[in-house]
Amino acid sequence: MNNVINWFEIYTSDFDRAKKFYTDVFKLELTDLPVSSDRHSQMKYATFPVGVNGIAGALVKMDEVKPGAGGTLVYFDSAEINDELSRVEAAGGRILRPKLNIGDFGFIALVEDSEGNLIGLHSMA
Repeated sequence: MNNVINWFEIYTSDFDRAKKFYTDVFKLELTDLPVSSDRHSQMKYATFPVGVNGIAGALVKMDEVKPGAGGTLVYFDSAEINDELSRVEAAGGRILRPKLNIGDFGFIALVEDSEGNLIGLHSMA
């Protein structure tokens, strides 16, 4: 494992407004990422350029998570998300979003830890 943390997300209530803010402030282009919607929620993603250390991130609009205090989400690298998910509840956490395919960027899942913090899992498989 090269980086323990490999992905971040900044949640939005107005996706287009947030995308314009980050584009304007940091003078960079965000790339819209099509994601499959399911019965759980409608999602929008716009990715930031990948950094030299391989860490990347995105602006996100997702029904399950709202912006605000604590709105930035840290993702932990995983070889296969279901391995970690199988241990979440026994460790005192809760699975908020099961494994979800996000296309060329792999898979994600959302977990509430034992303290109520929201964390993410990311894998390519």
